[in-house]
Amino acid sequence: MNELTFDPNKTALLIVDMQNDFYHPEGAYGRANCTSPGIADLPPRIKPVADALRAAGGWVVSIQFTLVPGKDGEPFIAPHLKKMRPFLAKGDFAPGSWGQSLIDELQPADLTVEKVAYSAFYQSRLEWLLKKTEVETVLVCGIVTNGGVAATLRDAHTRDFHTVLLSDGCGALNEELHNAAITSMSTVAEVLTCGEITKKLEG
Repeated sequence: MNELTFDPNKTALLIVDMQNDFYHPEGAYGRANCTSPGIADLPPRIKPVADALRAAGGWVVSIQFTLVPGKDGEPFIAPHLKKMRPFLAKGDFAPGSWGQSLIDELQPADLTVEKVAYSAFYQSRLEWLLKKTEVETVLVCGIVTNGGVAATLRDAHTRDFHTVLLSDGCGALNEELHNAAITSMSTVAEVLTCGEITKKLEG
């Protein structure tokens, strides 16, 4: 079946954390060799979805993790994140920086939202923007499946948005974590591949 279960005009693609500091070899995570093949393969899958949704009247939203710098330029970093990612330093994911920006392969975005935690809804303007644009459905993709993607999708679900998870449009640092997260989120989201959703949007 190629019928859509949602109105494209009232739909937003949330691209979670596909930023230079996460993705690019010269970004913060790339310099620390903290990546995986599953993450590297995402942009060519996500881009057709973004193009098809925009052509159908929907919105493309770049969700960008941000480390806010203090007076001395050192970023405020949550203790659990500092423990997991000790390589994060001054200038990484800084507001308005190259590292914080959406990767070139997925440009442009229609809207951009900074986030400071796993969920893009936590202390951000995302819900306000979605209401202003009359969005009812969110397609969620990006990195990492068991982190920012899962937290954002579940928060969207609790706010009564129709949630669609792009199963091959997100990735984790290993396949086991990715698959477990997909299975868990399938209880609160419609699960489709990027190819399936693109075909539905274009058909």
